[in-house]
Amino acid sequence: MEFKKMSWVLAFVGFMFLGGICKANGHTHYYDFVLTESNFTRLCETKSILTVNGTLPGPTITVRKGDTAYVNVHNQGSYGLTLHWHGVKQPRNPWYDGPENVTQCPIQAGSNFTYWIIFSTEEGTLWWHAHSDWTRATVYGAIIILPALNTTYPFTTPDAEETMVLGSWYKGDVNEIIENALATGGDPNVSDAFTINGEPGDLFKCSNATTYRWVVDYGKTYLLRLINAVLNEEMFFAIANHNLTVVAQDAAYIKPITTSYLMITPGQTMDILVVANQSPSSYHVASGPFVDGDVAFNQNGNTTAILQYNGSTTPSTIPTPTLPNPTDGTAASNFTMQVRALASKDYPISVPLNITHTLFISVSVNERICPNSSCDGPDRNALAASLNNISFVTPSIDILQAYYGKIYGVYSANFPHKPYIFNFTGHVRNDTIYPNFGTKVRMIEYGEEVEIIYQGTNMIAAENHPMHLHGFSFYLVGTGTGNFDPNQAPKTYNLVDPPEVNTIGVPKNGWATVRFKADNPGVWFMHCHLERHASWGMATVLIVTNGNTNETSMLPAPAYMPPCT
Repeated sequence: MEFKKMSWVLAFVGFMFLGGICKANGHTHYYDFVLTESNFTRLCETKSILTVNGTLPGPTITVRKGDTAYVNVHNQGSYGLTLHWHGVKQPRNPWYDGPENVTQCPIQAGSNFTYWIIFSTEEGTLWWHAHSDWTRATVYGAIIILPALNTTYPFTTPDAEETMVLGSWYKGDVNEIIENALATGGDPNVSDAFTINGEPGDLFKCSNATTYRWVVDYGKTYLLRLINAVLNEEMFFAIANHNLTVVAQDAAYIKPITTSYLMITPGQTMDILVVANQSPSSYHVASGPFVDGDVAFNQNGNTTAILQYNGSTTPSTIPTPTLPNPTDGTAASNFTMQVRALASKDYPISVPLNITHTLFISVSVNERICPNSSCDGPDRNALAASLNNISFVTPSIDILQAYYGKIYGVYSANFPHKPYIFNFTGHVRNDTIYPNFGTKVRMIEYGEEVEIIYQGTNMIAAENHPMHLHGFSFYLVGTGTGNFDPNQAPKTYNLVDPPEVNTIGVPKNGWATVRFKADNPGVWFMHCHLERHASWGMATVLIVTNGNTNETSMLPAPAYMPPCT
């Protein structure tokens, strides 16, 4: 939609203030995002939700590798929020990364703020979403990063593309749901439906006419861009009678995996080749939850879309794929264990081999003691969550501003490099259930080669945890079950072709090891992408210090950032 040019002029002047310190190699794109409340009818009920430009999902950002985008966000809603560009590394540019009160304060209602998004090595599919409370339930959309000019895909160019975003639909107000859960200490209500491109699908009441339809031509090959924007569940996905060939994950190419189904965690993206080679008809596209813990989840049925061959008639019964059982951990791992980086001459990888900074991080659901046993969680306490037994407390002033401006008292730089040691996946003693609470960060020197070992625990409710790190992609070099064995586990590492991703699943009662080079100075959020866990404090912040040159240092602070109130 068109707006007066004045807002762009003011934004551009602000960016020019930086003196061209970080120049884009590609083209520049401009978008206007207008946040407004809009009425949507789903599951036979109408409710008002916050959307961008009145659509669900919101608009797609399309660029080429190495391009730059400016997104002017006009907040015409009723409360403040931020946006995050999930998986975009934003080199030296944490100012526009987006997590609320970590790198910026909210864009207040009635105001606007322009994000400067620097694309670098990413190629494939990413996404953007709100990074305030649970607002991302309705404020999200795709980012498509095409190959740079005069380059192409590492596979035959597809005939066409399609984007599907998996989401969650709540009949109630999502922010009221989490606020109530945090106030009472109990588990938040589960969603009422999953969605594909905003629609529950034809297996739900009042949804048949609006089910999303993907029209294909027989014989053509399609690049399907799949995004998991679901709030609290990992998801299985399949298309009836059609194979899926997964060729990229988190905007990095992988060795092709041909499969009848896949498992994708919240935050992850996948690029998939689909050949329309079946008898021309209609076929269900379906997605349903994978939940391997003893926790509440949406069991109301799978979301569906319809793959429809052009010119065909709809059969009386549309074939539906058979998804794995929601608790089938073997099916999930059978898929995820196949993922390997393409690691070719044209798409090389660089796995850190000389580790200089190691973090061993326990990942836990915990309890917070409530006075007079007055809460709705386990033992009449409140549910909490932690990393290394530290439950993250979001400050009132953003951490980036405090770090850059040397404002003391906002955070402490003493996030531990290892947890209190106990039998993580065995019987858990009471003295490990209750975390400490605080805003603790980990300082990492520029250029260090970092290894993080995520250790799942058996506290309260063990399950798979999708961990996401802002500002970086990392190499998933190993996973395993049980307690991490420092003598034996490294012998199993894949240092040849580990996938380069930004979100990984830490196995239930198991561990996962990632590596990356700390070559992006700034303040970067790290958290579980199950929203209830992030809300309970399963998060921390990594601060990568400046290097010795301007080119290895954070960009200067912008002329304007949303004020903290």
